[in-house]
Amino acid sequence: MQRRRIWLVSMKKTINNSHSGWGFSDRKWIVPFFASVLVSITLSMAAVFGLYSSSYASDELQFDVISVAQSEESSGYFVESDIKTVFDHRSGVSKVEAPRLAYLISGTKGDSQRMMRTLQAVYHPRNQYVLHMDLEAPPRERLDLSMSVKNDPMFREVDNVRVMAQSNLVTYKGPTMIACTLQAIAVLLKESLVWDWFINLSASDYPLMTQDDILHVFSNLSRNLNFLEHTELVGWKLNQRAKTIVIDPALYLSRKSDLAMTTQRRSIPTSFKLYTGSAWVVLTRSFVEYCIWGWDNLPRTMLMYYTNFVSSPEGYFHTVMCNTEEFRHTAIGHDLHYIAWDNPPKQHPVALTMKDFRKMVNSSAPFARKFAKNDPVLDKIDKELLGRTNRFAPGAWCVGSSEGGADPCSVRGNDTVFKPGPGAKRLQWLMGELLSDGFRSKQCSTENSVVGAKIAEKS
Repeated sequence: MQRRRIWLVSMKKTINNSHSGWGFSDRKWIVPFFASVLVSITLSMAAVFGLYSSSYASDELQFDVISVAQSEESSGYFVESDIKTVFDHRSGVSKVEAPRLAYLISGTKGDSQRMMRTLQAVYHPRNQYVLHMDLEAPPRERLDLSMSVKNDPMFREVDNVRVMAQSNLVTYKGPTMIACTLQAIAVLLKESLVWDWFINLSASDYPLMTQDDILHVFSNLSRNLNFLEHTELVGWKLNQRAKTIVIDPALYLSRKSDLAMTTQRRSIPTSFKLYTGSAWVVLTRSFVEYCIWGWDNLPRTMLMYYTNFVSSPEGYFHTVMCNTEEFRHTAIGHDLHYIAWDNPPKQHPVALTMKDFRKMVNSSAPFARKFAKNDPVLDKIDKELLGRTNRFAPGAWCVGSSEGGADPCSVRGNDTVFKPGPGAKRLQWLMGELLSDGFRSKQCSTENSVVGAKIAEKS
């Protein structure tokens, strides 16, 4: 009996211990279960609040963000799918809304009148314009430029010309030029939600054809094409430019001076390739938005790298584009400028004069640089290429009377109608060459600048 009692007690303990173990093992999943539920709830709430926050932020900034993964002009972002049809001359009417251009015109001390002349020569009511006169110019000259724009009845009516209130000290070969350009792009993005290409000009640039010519040809182009002369930085230039560390005094001082060279050297980057080319560009809105927003951080990384790079305006946009898969296939290796270089060593552009007029025309480029102030060749361009006898180069939007020497552009008509002239034919030929399979196959390569030079020789 005693044994039976002991056995029963033993069995009871065993059963109790067994149930106790069961209960314990059953409770093992409770903690991770509730932990996972808590994490899920937290992530869901973060996503919801993040959505509201980003929506609020976009409303506050009023930027028109365009996803590079979705293009309205083609089935994909890359232009290969529609490159065969974007330059169809059989149709005189564009299937999409006529393009708009956004210009930055920059100058320094003594350039206010040159800037106004260039502005009037490239003016069109469809476009947007930002003028920047750097801090080296005296306050009086910057004020005169602002008042000239403010008092112009056409600029006041259309409200598409702005003078940047903040003047920056700009060194041509330094990062301050890139910083100024990016600031102007940010202003254009904020002030106007509708433009397609960004073009930077200086006071020493001048057009070789009317805006009607340019807008007409660009109406038949894919809105995904970027025009910037570019080639991979290799050989002695790579060692000389990439390893040298420079400091732009305009970032820290109030007076302009040359770039300062340091004695230290840095290694060549291995995570991205460096490209170089012309500082003058024609870039799509989607690409410059990418440079401003930098959603994958590459544009910011490149901006920090080029802060200490000699001739950074000749490499920043080029390196960003050619190291970004979404954009590298959209790069066309031509800056749409005619530039004559000294020979040797082809380091600085020479001032264009009357003797260069025929070469400029034959280049089929829409712009040329550089010109000396009030050089007689500018009057020849006005008369023979632009038909400009008053303030603006005339276009189909100018519907006023010209009797008695009156300005037909004082009365504004439909700005979606263009009247192309001989300049449009020249630009169409150039685009045909640039969009050929042979030229486009050299995108973001070491051969692009060579092909561009051959096109210039043919012209």
